Amino acid sequence: MTITEAQPSHGCTAASPDRVARPRRRLPSHAAFAGAAAAFAALYVAAGAPTPLLVVFEHQWHFPAWVLTVAFAAYAIGLLAALLVAGSLSDHIGRRPILIGSLLVELAAMVMFAVAPTIIWVIAARTIQGIATGAATSAFSAAVVEHAPERHKRLSTVITSIAPAGGLGLGALLTGAAVQFSSRAGLIVFTALALIMALGTVVTVFSRETADGKPGAVRSLIPRVSVPAAARREYLASIPVHMAAWMLAGLFMGLVPTIIEDILHLHSGLLNGATAFVEPAAAAAAGLFLGRLSPRRTVVVGTAAVLLGTAVIEAGVADDSLALLWLGGVIGGAGFGASFSGAIRKIAPLAAPHERAGLFAAVYVIAYLSFGIPAIVAGLLIDPLGLRATVLGYGVVILAVAALGLLAQHRADAHA
Repeated sequence: MTITEAQPSHGCTAASPDRVARPRRRLPSHAAFAGAAAAFAALYVAAGAPTPLLVVFEHQWHFPAWVLTVAFAAYAIGLLAALLVAGSLSDHIGRRPILIGSLLVELAAMVMFAVAPTIIWVIAARTIQGIATGAATSAFSAAVVEHAPERHKRLSTVITSIAPAGGLGLGALLTGAAVQFSSRAGLIVFTALALIMALGTVVTVFSRETADGKPGAVRSLIPRVSVPAAARREYLASIPVHMAAWMLAGLFMGLVPTIIEDILHLHSGLLNGATAFVEPAAAAAAGLFLGRLSPRRTVVVGTAAVLLGTAVIEAGVADDSLALLWLGGVIGGAGFGASFSGAIRKIAPLAAPHERAGLFAAVYVIAYLSFGIPAIVAGLLIDPLGLRATVLGYGVVILAVAALGLLAQHRADAHA
């Protein structure tokens, strides 16, 4: 008689075939969907959380203003690198390994933030955070849709489109409130976020795998940035659109807390967080409510709003007006959300399924370089030119690029 046929003896139940064959319990689909959506949003809440604290760190550790912009931009550079290298890896090895690994790395970044003794630790944590978010973004985007019950499929696409911008704004707002009402804001915020990442990891471990996997995992790590011929005209026309929108986001998220402190002379963590919240929140709302317009019209309306919002922000900086700064953030943020979502809707159908990963990589290269690099350049110019002159010059560049984007869209539409 073989072992598998024998009856288990007392005290040896671990060898029972029933125990061996019993499948691991998994969360029901609605719970896995809710957990994946919450964890995805939490990544971006964590990405927005450091924004109001950077000014606090500047006062606490007395580093130059340009270092603050490096700390801000390190996230974008790390995210872009991970997105290019690991963006499609979950298609090959499954969603769960990528998500579990990314959430654990994100948890480590939160711990680094919580105990950071110097700005070098903050820059390192921002870079690691960007890497974790970049590696997880495409896998989470797919997992949220794949876990969604059939009646929630449309909701899942809405969540994946608004969670990044909405999360950034919410993270800044909550941290600003913590700064306002506590002297241990960093420890409180990042300890809470670390616990959330740990919970997200547990939920992911007990969620089912939604991707079958396929060969070619190692080859998928080679960055692919390619624009198929059918999409080339629209891609080229979208470059100045993305540049203007993401430069504005970099200005608002990277420099607004410093503007409030040093130009408006207002010292409030809550105000810093609320102001940083305005632009990404408007972007999320625009992406949600402008989906019924045609892609081209959405891009044109959005780019025009980026141009107008930037002009209003410039007026606010020149006139020391917080109200104009907020109004410009709302207008420009709505333009960001509209122009980016419209450009994606316009270009995605022009690529075959096997070409889309390379095309989206090409889009995100422009987006995140525009988000991070100009902010670093602006930071380096603050000492020789002054903050006000630097911000006004930054705005002039955005205005010029946005105008070029409108012209490019007009030309593309004429040749369509």
